[in-house]
Amino acid sequence: MTAVFALATSLLLGLADFGGGLLSKRLRELTVVVVSQGAACAVLAVVVLATGAWSELDARLLWCAVAAGAIGPTAMLCFYRALAIGPMGVVSPVATLGSVAVPVAVGMVLHGERPGPVQAIGTLIAVAGVVLAGGVGGGGAPVQQRTILLALVAAFGFGATMSLVAEASPTVTGLFLTLFVQRFVNVAVGGGVLYASVRKGTPALPENGIRAVWTSLPALAFVGLADVAANGTYAVAARHGPVTVAAVLASLYPVVTALAARGVLQERLRAAQTAGAGLALLGTVLLASG
Repeated sequence: MTAVFALATSLLLGLADFGGGLLSKRLRELTVVVVSQGAACAVLAVVVLATGAWSELDARLLWCAVAAGAIGPTAMLCFYRALAIGPMGVVSPVATLGSVAVPVAVGMVLHGERPGPVQAIGTLIAVAGVVLAGGVGGGGAPVQQRTILLALVAAFGFGATMSLVAEASPTVTGLFLTLFVQRFVNVAVGGGVLYASVRKGTPALPENGIRAVWTSLPALAFVGLADVAANGTYAVAARHGPVTVAAVLASLYPVVTALAARGVLQERLRAAQTAGAGLALLGTVLLASG
């Protein structure tokens, strides 16, 4: 059961990443974040009310959820922007590094955990993968440094968000409430930034106006709901078996994103970039399995 739910997590996250990146090519990244997370927030509100999760509210949960919600929009914005301007097959593996590296660091600082030799090797492999994924040392045009930087910012933002959510509450209903508060803050922060940018003259909508958002609404809702569902399947996987197994299998979602980009967008990477993306993914798996 652990393997099934963890692989479901990879599938959901991979498709959500691909969908968010694809939508960001024709809509503003902030619009994608606000609308997709708004849909997720609405569904989670129903779940919280139905399960009575409000009873789990305490200061620790609230602080962690609000912090995760404040960090989340920045990470998602950087991630979707990187997907919009760079190849998904490179961006997604690089961005997933933080999902494992940051929780490992938090475990060392807060819980006294120490990484083993496998995790140390994974770190070196992952760094080498980031360099190769950027096209350093190969022929042709490399991936823009801005794309890699955005992906790295997103990586550490995702990792910090995961750590905060994990620290918020040990119960399932507490997780529901944490995710709801997190998404609510996501929408509030993202909406505030979107409003401020509109006041400065940057349009919130593309040339087709609200119709473009309306026609994309099913895809936007899917991105937000797939992200929420992935959190749920990962929680189930971690509670029904070894967390290490769940983390390793759930960290494979960049493969789904890369395969979707290759199949739908016909992305083609240079050999060095393909190797770099693979090394970044391998380093992530080693970090999780150490």
